[in-house]
Amino acid sequence: MIARLFLYLVLLLAPGMARADLVYVLNSGEATVSILDGQTRQEVNRMRVLREPHHLVLTPDGRQLVIADSGGNELIFVEPTTGQVLRRERISNPYHLEYSPDGRFLVVASLRRDQVDIYDANTLQMLQRFRPGDMPSHVAFSPDSKRAFVTIQGSGTLVAIDMETRGQLWSVPVGPEPAGVTWHRGRLIVGIMGSDHFVTVNPENGEVARSFTLGRGAHTIFPSPDGRALYATSRVDSRLAEIDPDTLTVRRVWNIPGGPDCLTFDPEGRIWMTLRWVGRIAVLDPREAEWTTVRVGRSPHGIFFKPRRDGVGGDFGQRMAGAVSGSRPLPEPLPPRAPVATPASAQR
Repeated sequence: MIARLFLYLVLLLAPGMARADLVYVLNSGEATVSILDGQTRQEVNRMRVLREPHHLVLTPDGRQLVIADSGGNELIFVEPTTGQVLRRERISNPYHLEYSPDGRFLVVASLRRDQVDIYDANTLQMLQRFRPGDMPSHVAFSPDSKRAFVTIQGSGTLVAIDMETRGQLWSVPVGPEPAGVTWHRGRLIVGIMGSDHFVTVNPENGEVARSFTLGRGAHTIFPSPDGRALYATSRVDSRLAEIDPDTLTVRRVWNIPGGPDCLTFDPEGRIWMTLRWVGRIAVLDPREAEWTTVRVGRSPHGIFFKPRRDGVGGDFGQRMAGAVSGSRPLPEPLPPRAPVATPASAQR
């Protein structure tokens, strides 16, 4: 413990190391947050929280990292370049959360209390509470901030909310135990965790269509920072898949033991993912077949990579999946990239 504290102080104070990248890992099974050095991958600090952190999000200005401690009923606001706790705010059972793209609202899904709350993003005054069904899970927004979408895990539905009137627009069945939801080029992609596939949903009328199959425990999908790929996870069959953003077809699949869950990215394009069942994270370069793992705390869930080095734009963190829990709308399609050879160890 003393050695870890010393390393953390060196990281913060030494001129050469002050720009080292930081990685935040939420250990939901032991009420801690691991803070890793992004270069050495060593844990430099382990922050205590009240009970059960699951997801995290950057504030709209990118200056604060908000950690949702669902069991502790609070939001923890952290200075992401240092790990310093700035303040704590009492919030009812915040499981998954998302700011609207225009920065006006914060929507919080409460998995245990069957509620979805809309807050003023600046004051945290509650504006509206919904009870749309059993176990609200994940949140996403339309790019114009006019609508929010919430998966209702226990009810097997996706709900659309009008952010101006704060009324429910529609609720449609999508499959057993829907989890992650992401806006992608005019439609929504939803992971069907109680099955093996993802579906797309028309945000205007709720029309559902089956998309690609990945494996049991199909969980959620994350856009890469450059928009040239999507990455989807399967927690039960322990798979990570690269998805073509134009066709939504599977390009490659890696079998990574331990239950891949949430993802984040570093400036080199490597994927950092939590392995929910084994108390580790994995770091994968998509251009290669191999990955390495790092031990963290029990049941790691949310993860966020904070670049602090020279030469990396300040908006990089804003464009990463972990910054917004995987649901930031992607920009328009980018030019196609050169084909990537399938690694020998990757399996379809």
